Amino acid sequence: MAVRGWGRVLSRFLVLGVVLAVLAGIGILYLRGDLNRFICDGACPARYATAPEGVQSLAGSRIMPDEPTDEPIASNALKQAVAGPLSAGSLGPHVGFAAVDARDGTPLAGGDEAAFVPASTTKVLTAYGALKTLGPDDRFSTRVVRDGTTLTLIGGGDPYLSRDRPAESDPVRPASLETLADRVVREVGAGEFALQYDASLFSGPAISPDWEEGYVPGVVAPIVSLWADQGRRDGIRSLDPALAAANDFATLLRDRGVTVSTVAPGEARANASDVALVRSAPVATIAAEFLATSDNEATEVMLRHIAVARGEESSFAGGVSVLRSVLEESAISTDGLELYDGSGLSRGNRISPTTLVQTLVAAGRDRATTATLSGLPVGGFDGTVRNRFAQSRDALGWVRAKTGTLTGVHSLAGIATIDGGRPIAFAVMADDTEALNPLETQAALDAVAGAVAGCAC
Repeated sequence: MAVRGWGRVLSRFLVLGVVLAVLAGIGILYLRGDLNRFICDGACPARYATAPEGVQSLAGSRIMPDEPTDEPIASNALKQAVAGPLSAGSLGPHVGFAAVDARDGTPLAGGDEAAFVPASTTKVLTAYGALKTLGPDDRFSTRVVRDGTTLTLIGGGDPYLSRDRPAESDPVRPASLETLADRVVREVGAGEFALQYDASLFSGPAISPDWEEGYVPGVVAPIVSLWADQGRRDGIRSLDPALAAANDFATLLRDRGVTVSTVAPGEARANASDVALVRSAPVATIAAEFLATSDNEATEVMLRHIAVARGEESSFAGGVSVLRSVLEESAISTDGLELYDGSGLSRGNRISPTTLVQTLVAAGRDRATTATLSGLPVGGFDGTVRNRFAQSRDALGWVRAKTGTLTGVHSLAGIATIDGGRPIAFAVMADDTEALNPLETQAALDAVAGAVAGCAC
């Protein structure tokens, strides 16, 4: 009896275990979305999504509709919504604003053609120009070629080439000198070589004459086509990033049994044979990264690539000349536009709010350039706006925007989604705030963005 009793108990536990296992499996399938076709007869729309803990309270009662409405946006309502925030004293005496319907470019508010010091909102233009000129899928190769006993390391302008192979897969930084060294050694074996390095892809000065003294190396590295970790080592930027990268590569080769007799600049002869290469992330990934993190170095590298793609001088001047042409070809206003770099570090740059919003609208019309929009960080969640909009909750999660900040200069440009899933491209700029509290100025910009996102338009 005891044995039979235990058998019944054991069988019940086994049945219970099987049931729990089945339920767990169903739960995993549910979380993975594999059951969506049964639940929703296809992909489940937004109303089926559950917000992560802590996010629901920020989102309020707004829910993205399954299909955005095609209703027009009431411009008068938007003008009334932003009038108060735009008059805030903490924005200073020189304030610009523009807003358009991002679906078709219809002007909604502002649109003053006055140009402002843009700071890092300049990167919106550079991202668009790079994607439009190069395409989203283009990549840049760092190569090694051989001519007898000479190896030449050739920089291809990978803005995120690293020295060491990342411990985990990094979509932004897939290429490393360490990986390249491994591939070279597999091809040439151990031996003695002279190492040349070639950073001739870019021309002109590596340091912009329009940057303030002290920006290099304090804020940005010299812009060259060959570097590793953007010329940084232990947080310190090198004044000669190409030489630093070549020395790093020589060390990696030596660690693998190769004797490197000399390291010197030089260009390979035309008949040199290819040995190995590593490739950068796609342009779309690079653009999204420098928009989200406001990466000055990567942006300036991409400005040079814009010039290279058009066969122009790959310098600051060549890059901004081609960028202006790309904007004009896209029917984007260049009234008042003055550019001296691609990152916005130059105080000589001038961009109007209208140019910024028209660039955002143009980016959404072409699949090749949509990373200009998807790369913008989400308010309150990531990138340079991760800690913004604390007092402007209507913007949290509903605004994607690029920030711009220099001493006395603050700007914000991006896309706000209002009720009905309707997108508004907006830009707000203030460049005479040096005497004001910068945190209060940022909060005032955030209030403008919040007014746009929360507009009952």
